[in-house]
Amino acid sequence: MKSAEFMALMTTIRRLDHHQRKRLSAALRQSSGESNVLEWIEASFDAKSACPHCASVELYRNGWVSGLQRYYCQHCHKTFNALTRTPLARLRDKPKWLDYLAAMAQSLSVRQCAADTGVHRNTSFRWRHRFLRWIGQDRPSKLHGITEADETYLLESDKGQRNLGREPGKRGGSATKPGLSDEQVCVPVARDRAGQTLDFVAGNGPLTKTRLTTALKPMLAADALLVSDGNPAYTAFCEAEGISHEAVNLSQGQRVNGAYHVQNVNAYHSRFKQWLARFHGVATRYLPNYLGWRRAFEQHQPLTPEMLLNAALGNFQYLTVT
Repeated sequence: MKSAEFMALMTTIRRLDHHQRKRLSAALRQSSGESNVLEWIEASFDAKSACPHCASVELYRNGWVSGLQRYYCQHCHKTFNALTRTPLARLRDKPKWLDYLAAMAQSLSVRQCAADTGVHRNTSFRWRHRFLRWIGQDRPSKLHGITEADETYLLESDKGQRNLGREPGKRGGSATKPGLSDEQVCVPVARDRAGQTLDFVAGNGPLTKTRLTTALKPMLAADALLVSDGNPAYTAFCEAEGISHEAVNLSQGQRVNGAYHVQNVNAYHSRFKQWLARFHGVATRYLPNYLGWRRAFEQHQPLTPEMLLNAALGNFQYLTVT
């Protein structure tokens, strides 16, 4: 815009009444929010610069779509943008994304996030799980040294399902079978003394050696020493895999065995369940999303909307706190 045109625009703005200025201010904020989101999205793609269809790097620019650069792949002859094949593909209202993620960074409910952002509650629910779909991948590749492991259990929930094949239960109900049963979902958590944490949804019922072998074995470094309670599944797992192991017999009141204990991982269980309670019941099929969300809080303080956006785009290197 030329200088004379800009000065004419400023003169026009001065003539606006209060309500018109409020509308203009809201429009400018929305435009600024969209610009920020688009910059983050384009920056995330620049870090990869490869076709999401065939991974080729033989690309050239091919116009713009919805504010995003469109690319053409010379290898597979397909067009795409920075959101193609990400959980955020075809998601609308980009100017509201950072405001929504700011609400998520405060652990607000679906309805509270909707009210803060100005979207429908159904949109809020859909956005939540789109933004969380990849966050579970932000996890350490290995646990080192003294590593505490213990499992916690959550009542299986079919919240939101329309075809249950049974009578619906009441929210906040309890298991109908005594003790540990297939009505409860097992969530093993392993945490080393550096604070690196891994969690898994290991199916229904009590923890078994087979489940530990599948979930935990690939994640333990050669120098790891696993510390657990007296659950025989850990002993059988460590003996079968040749992993160093120490057990603390909590059932007999033994909380500490020298330098070995499971207090860190038990404290993590407590924090996770207290945090989860604010959502008044979480469907089991979405439990991995909430585990990843909570782990992000533990790993990255303060958790910012930009960090959550980059996690949604699969750029976990941006989450490193310096």
